[in-house]
Amino acid sequence: MTTIKVGIMPIPDCATVPAAEKEGYFAAEGLRVERVIVQGGGIAMPKLQSGELQFAIMNYVAAIQKEAVAPGTIKLVTDAYQAAPNAFVLMVPGDSPIRSVSELRGKRISVLTLNSVGTLTLEAALKVAGLTKDDVHISEMKVTDMGVAMDRGQIDAAWMTEPFITGYGLSGGRKLADMMDGQTEDLPIAGWATSDEFARANPGTVAAFQRAMLRAQADVASDRQLVTNLLPTYTKIDKNAASSITIGVFPLDLAPSRIQRVADLMREYDYISKKVDVTKLLVPPPPSSTPPSDSVLPSSPGPSQGGAP
Repeated sequence: MTTIKVGIMPIPDCATVPAAEKEGYFAAEGLRVERVIVQGGGIAMPKLQSGELQFAIMNYVAAIQKEAVAPGTIKLVTDAYQAAPNAFVLMVPGDSPIRSVSELRGKRISVLTLNSVGTLTLEAALKVAGLTKDDVHISEMKVTDMGVAMDRGQIDAAWMTEPFITGYGLSGGRKLADMMDGQTEDLPIAGWATSDEFARANPGTVAAFQRAMLRAQADVASDRQLVTNLLPTYTKIDKNAASSITIGVFPLDLAPSRIQRVADLMREYDYISKKVDVTKLLVPPPPSSTPPSDSVLPSSPGPSQGGAP
């Protein structure tokens, strides 16, 4: 057995790892997985490069930014998560006078990390409303602190993902806008990454990881109940919340055309200074694990509940 350390976050995006463990897919490939909790792709990046982690969840914005400044550093080996309606939203307190994105001028908005998918999709929503990032005050904040900060009046709105959307809704919060709409509809969110150095030195381990993950990805993509059952085992989402939160899509292949959308959007909003060809970031799966062409199965997302309309 080969032991690998895999960086995951306690969010629905990472359901594939516990699914692969539960079904024995890693063991069947000769892999023993040690999970390591990471705060995000930016935190995982240096851990991959140092060898502290062999694989990690990686949002596409962080991966593409790295490719733009240090080509060939990071490789994406499987897809992980894609947006669905109401899976990533801008929340406000229930008693907030703000009723539309166009009313955010001069307001304080928190995101998980700066220069990320959160800020990118926020900028796209602001543009539709006739605003820019310079018209608001954007700050970085842990998602676990956002609800309290809004209730105390420290910030006016927050970019949230599940289960925090439903949690804040149950405490009186209200959805202001879906961050994955219009230009950002169905936007690819994250994939599983490794370092270029590890990929070149350990192609067999990478292929084994890909095969196990693709089998598990197909399971979670087609079975909402499996995701519901898994979430309480690696997140703080309880069983009742797990059955009602909105879950995104689990794609079955690293389709360059989809992921290129993220790079092109980043170029439009000056996150990168030149066009990035995402095919240079991708490690194709071994032929035996390649899914049918254009296969992206929805995870039958449930309705978002609570105060979100």
